[in-house]
Amino acid sequence: MHFSIIIDLFKEVYTLIDFNINRDKNLKVHFIGIGGISMSGLAETLLYYGYRVSGSDMRSSAITDRLVSKGAKIYIGHRSENVDDADLIVYTAAVKDNNPELIRARELKIPVVDRAEFLGQIMKQYKYGIAVAGTHGKTTTTSLISIIMTNAQLDPTVMVGGELDAIGGNVRQGKSPYFITEACEYVGSFLKLYPYIGIVLNVDADHLDYYSGIEDIIKSFRKFISLIPSDGYLIVSSDNANAMKAAQGANSNVITFALNEKADWRADNISYDNEGCGKFDAYFRGKFFGTFKLNIPGKHNISNALCAIACANIFGIGKDIISKSFLNFYGTHRRFEKKGEVNGITIIDDYAHHPTEIKATLAAAKNYPHNKLWCIFQPHTYSRTIKLLDQFSKAFGDVDKLIVTDIYAAREKDTGEINSKTLSQKISEQGVDVRYISSFEAISDYIKNNASPKDVVITMGAGDVYKIGDMLLKK
Repeated sequence: MHFSIIIDLFKEVYTLIDFNINRDKNLKVHFIGIGGISMSGLAETLLYYGYRVSGSDMRSSAITDRLVSKGAKIYIGHRSENVDDADLIVYTAAVKDNNPELIRARELKIPVVDRAEFLGQIMKQYKYGIAVAGTHGKTTTTSLISIIMTNAQLDPTVMVGGELDAIGGNVRQGKSPYFITEACEYVGSFLKLYPYIGIVLNVDADHLDYYSGIEDIIKSFRKFISLIPSDGYLIVSSDNANAMKAAQGANSNVITFALNEKADWRADNISYDNEGCGKFDAYFRGKFFGTFKLNIPGKHNISNALCAIACANIFGIGKDIISKSFLNFYGTHRRFEKKGEVNGITIIDDYAHHPTEIKATLAAAKNYPHNKLWCIFQPHTYSRTIKLLDQFSKAFGDVDKLIVTDIYAAREKDTGEINSKTLSQKISEQGVDVRYISSFEAISDYIKNNASPKDVVITMGAGDVYKIGDMLLKK
């Protein structure tokens, strides 16, 4: 019974894909955890098409403020009465069964669906769904593809896991058969999507609170790849052994890209400007395709850009549009984002929270003009910190000064197994100049008193460490 109700409500929501002006705009969808980047994108999509939207989150933010300005009703805090007049409930993977709104919805027999399934069912309505998967680089690659396809007048619908100035946020509403989204592997969410083009940038050990290990993760990516239809495309990095292992047995068209190995798409003659931004020649199956310049730093972003070229080429987009799109892209918020300068000190913010990402970001920062390179790192989740402790301890070799602050718990509770003092000690054993400071205010004061002009300070992590940069700039 409940399933049929959900399907009927999905059909009602799907009228927005067909731009049916006779749809019932009285349908109300409530989002539990609406402040999340993906949830807010889904909510904004429904608002765009005239639906009633409400949602709850533990705290207000710029994202919830924007949703309010577009007509959403936002509740701060989760309470059972928030859902009483809802017709459909969408919730995130972080919401547990004891959430009062989820309990109340089930008592009232209101249809309930998780975010990934809701996204997948909407994606299913588009002929050309592009799902960008990988442990690292999803947001940047999704953004690059989105800008290229928009500049090519393909008018895509976009849902990206970051704030992208080129589309005015994290969602773009298009009126074409093209749909571009990130495909997150956490709790197997990407297995509910419907990709025509599936992209696998890399496969690394992460989300070990859910997966048992790297083989389990590879198995999940292999299932994602199996969702691509036989006439669709898998774009996969042959630089990454785990990604290629996941790609074994793919039943779609397979296109590889690489910086260091033989592949369908290959970057060669790589160089960097004085801010670490790359320039490279792209070759397709041995034939020169074009030279491209980026305005985002790092070797890893050359790989992301090469993947975007491979995707654009499937749709016949020429090198001139691609090149122009790259030149006009300066990154999404929180991805090596230059926040400003204070007393000659450059403040940069980055979302990196996995050892592989940290190494890539700091390698890019080494090419950025600086005297000393400072990093303020906020670990993200206890499970990731303890299970990747050895990798974290070896990830900061490129910094001159490192400050570690407390672990950002996110969806987890502190069991006492791991803390930032222990992490700092492990890092110091690698010869890194590191200190643990708990208070953001104390960190801000320490930087103010010890950093010098021409130093670069990077706030790093997936939590709220960016606030330290804001504090420094205000000071």
